[in-house]
Amino acid sequence: MTAPPGRRARKKAATRKTIADTARRLFLEHGYDAVGIRDIAAAADVAVTTVFAHFAGKEALVFEQDENFEQRLTEAVTERAPEDPILPALRREIRAMVRHCASAEAAPIWRMIENSADLRKYEESMRLRHAEALAAAIAADPGPPQDPTAGRAIARFVLDAYSVAREAADPDSAVDEIFRMIEAAWMASEPAAR
Repeated sequence: MTAPPGRRARKKAATRKTIADTARRLFLEHGYDAVGIRDIAAAADVAVTTVFAHFAGKEALVFEQDENFEQRLTEAVTERAPEDPILPALRREIRAMVRHCASAEAAPIWRMIENSADLRKYEESMRLRHAEALAAAIAADPGPPQDPTAGRAIARFVLDAYSVAREAADPDSAVDEIFRMIEAAWMASEPAAR
């Protein structure tokens, strides 16, 4: 059992959440381009330097769950039961993420992202980074060895599955359909079944 975070860690997390929530509210009320870091800092009642201590830049405020997203993906591989194949574990995680991001509550955020070239570019760089982290987790898996190129391709397909399914009319069916294709590619890349 892990120890609960200390007072300092809780305070830091609370400040980060306040900044992110404030930024999201301002972006949705006024538009992403109309809101600056100074506006966010003032509304959150923190210094500009405090905003930058928690977030690398304005785009990172929109994607404040970025680290959690990457961690969930890699843990779907590294924390699964030894007898649980990788792709079903990833399918479950992607389905959960898609359900969250396809909710009515998330729709305004995704519209804002779609309407901003800067945010779309940031999301694409994030997706590539997540794919590399996932590919590394797949490569480190103690199961049958996976060709590094195939592992990287599968990781990118998994990330693309998230993006495509999130926009689908029936996200769950889209995840299932896409993962059938990913599983076929996975099986074709390895002579031994996974």
